[in-house]
Amino acid sequence: MSKILIIEDEEAIRRVLLKILSEENSNYIVSEAGDGLSGIEMIKKEDFDLVLCDIKMPKMDGVEVLEATKQLKPEIPIVMISGHGDLETAVSTMRLGAFDYISKPPDLNRLLNTVRNALDRKALVKENKQLKKRISKKYDMVGESQPIRHIKTIIHKVAPTEARVLITGPNGTGKELVAHWLHQKSERHRGPMIEVNCAAIPSELIESELFGHVKGAFTSANKDRAGKFEAANGGTLFLDEIGDMSLSAQAKVLRALQENRIQRVGSDKDIKVNVRVVAATNKNLKEEISEGRFREDLYHRLAVIIIRVPALNDRRDDIPLLIEFFSQQIAQDQGTAPKQFTEEAIDLLKSYDWTGNIRELRNVVERLIILGSDKISDSDVKTFASKS
Repeated sequence: MSKILIIEDEEAIRRVLLKILSEENSNYIVSEAGDGLSGIEMIKKEDFDLVLCDIKMPKMDGVEVLEATKQLKPEIPIVMISGHGDLETAVSTMRLGAFDYISKPPDLNRLLNTVRNALDRKALVKENKQLKKRISKKYDMVGESQPIRHIKTIIHKVAPTEARVLITGPNGTGKELVAHWLHQKSERHRGPMIEVNCAAIPSELIESELFGHVKGAFTSANKDRAGKFEAANGGTLFLDEIGDMSLSAQAKVLRALQENRIQRVGSDKDIKVNVRVVAATNKNLKEEISEGRFREDLYHRLAVIIIRVPALNDRRDDIPLLIEFFSQQIAQDQGTAPKQFTEEAIDLLKSYDWTGNIRELRNVVERLIILGSDKISDSDVKTFASKS
C-alpha cells in the first residue's frame, strides 16, 4: 500500500486528484490537507510515500512546505502542483529537492506517470536503506570479552584518522569484519570499500588487478582497465592476505603509499589516488621479512597501527552471543524462525577446540539449525557437530 498526501487549497482540484488516484490503483491510500500548515502537521504524524503539493496557498505556501518536509523527512518525494503563473517557481523548486511538478489542470497521463515514478524512487530509496542496514548488520562485531572490547576501543580511536592499519590473526577470526568496521566508522564511510584477496589472484595478474592496465599491455589486455586502487579512490582499499603478494607488486604498493600515485601496467602515466589502505594477514610478516619474502619498508608503511584478532579459543565467553547472532542471521536468510539452544548445548560448544575459529562456529550453528531438533540440545551437538 502506498500512502499519498495531497496538499491543495482548492477543493475542486483536490477532488479531481483524489478521484484520479483512487481509480488508478486500489493500493493508493490518499489523504488530503487544505493548506500547508495542516499538511506539515500530517507529515509529522504519518509516514507518507508521496506528497502532491500546491505552490500558492494561504498560511504556508508550497515552497515553505517543501523546505520544511525536506528537514523533517527528506526521503519523501514531493511533486509540486503549479498554475500557469507558477511555472518558473515550480522549476526552481526542483533545485530545492522537489521530485517533479505538474500543471493545473492536471493531465491524466502526466500525473499518473509522475506518481508512479516518484513511488518507484521512494521504494528504491527504502530498499537501499534496508540493504545498507543488512550489510552493516552482516559486519557486526559480536562479543563482550576483554580482547573484543580492546579491539573496539582501538577502532574507535583509529577509524577517524588516516592511519594505515595491519590486521593480524589466524584464518576465520574475523579480520575482514575489523576492516569493515574501520571503514564504516571512518570519515571515508561514504566512499567505496574495495576488497582484494591477494592469495586468490595469480601472481602474474596481481599488478593488473591492483593498478589496472592499458590496452596491449599483455596478450589478453584488449582494452584499458582501471584497477582496485582507482576503484577505491576516496574510500578504503582492503588488502587481505597481503603476505601472499609478490615482491614486484609489493614494490608498486609501496610507491603508491609513499606518493599517492599509481601507474597502470603498460603505461608510464601517473594517476593520483586518494586511498586509505588497510591490510590483513595470517602470516608472521617479520618472519616473512627475514626469509626475504616480504619487504621490510612496506611492512613499516602498513603497520602504523597493528590490530591482532584473537582466536575463538581465546574468547570462549563470546560463544553464546555468537551462537545467538548466527542463529538470528541464518533464520533471517532462510525465512524461518530462529532456533533456541539449550544451556547444555551451549556449554558443550564452548568446550570444543575451534581450530577454524568463528567461520567454523558459524558453519556448525547452521548445520545444527538445519539438522537439529526444534530446540538444539547437547544430544544434537554430539550428533551433528562432533569434533572427533
